[in-house]
Amino acid sequence: MNKKRWIIPGVVVVLVTGLYVGNRSGDGSGRHQVLAHRGIAQTFPLDGVGNDTCTATRINPPDHAYIENTLPSMRAAFAAGADMLEFDVQVSADGQLVVFHDSALECRTDGRGAVKEHSLADLRKLDLGYGYTADNGATFPLRGKGTGLLTTVPEVLAAFPDRELLLDLKNDDASEGERLADLLGTLPPERLATLAVYGGDAPVAAVAKRLPQVRAASKKTMRDCLLAYEGIGWTGHVPDSCRHTELHLPHRYGRALWGWPNRFVERMREADTRVILVAGDGPWSEGFDRREDLTDVPDGWSGWLWSNRVDLIENSGR
Repeated sequence: MNKKRWIIPGVVVVLVTGLYVGNRSGDGSGRHQVLAHRGIAQTFPLDGVGNDTCTATRINPPDHAYIENTLPSMRAAFAAGADMLEFDVQVSADGQLVVFHDSALECRTDGRGAVKEHSLADLRKLDLGYGYTADNGATFPLRGKGTGLLTTVPEVLAAFPDRELLLDLKNDDASEGERLADLLGTLPPERLATLAVYGGDAPVAAVAKRLPQVRAASKKTMRDCLLAYEGIGWTGHVPDSCRHTELHLPHRYGRALWGWPNRFVERMREADTRVILVAGDGPWSEGFDRREDLTDVPDGWSGWLWSNRVDLIENSGR
């Protein structure tokens, strides 16, 4: 027998076996953590949703009266067991960091124009529940319940002084990142360790440049991380672009990553990076919002779950 004929195939088998063993899923701890997206929110069907869709006009029939991005909604999310809160950030005409999702006011409120065209005092007068309807405008169940509920970033920080918070910069404007960095730069290191920022590439880069200790993520940072990891992740090494950040990953796409799901999560955790699982394809902040959604969560998942209804899923699978 010609032994040389078996050397290359044998080496290939060893390499493939090592690659497989080194990138098996792993068992995971079986304990996930939950991110409450905008607190406890009104949900809506995603069919036909586009960039210009006013989602407040297509909500599911409400079974609660909370309005997203308000302090009552945030408190309810933490009371229901959320481990971290996400909320949206914009800048008012007088330079205040306000908490609101849309750049324009018409969809959700009784106001008109862009958020940035109004002072904080004027924004506080708005009814944040004005535009919500589940029956094509026949009734507006939240109208009158959101007046005076618009809050600010400093108020959220004060309300939850020891909780994990994720701040979403809604506009791709570097000046808004600078404005947020001005505020965050006044906080002590132990508080900054509980905060993370994500959003448009320009404002997130502005925050990261001035406050590198704050975990920061954008489409660019996530893309850079995942492309680099796909190239070398089979070795078990985590590239620098994946360190001290976070990844929002649609569960359908994670399976393409080396070591997915649990070994991947462990590697990123060791690199001080959070892995947050988003439901569906990811573009419209689809969350794990019903108990039946949890069937899509990988077995033993020990990363984070994105949810608009933490009150319905928490304590499930824990």
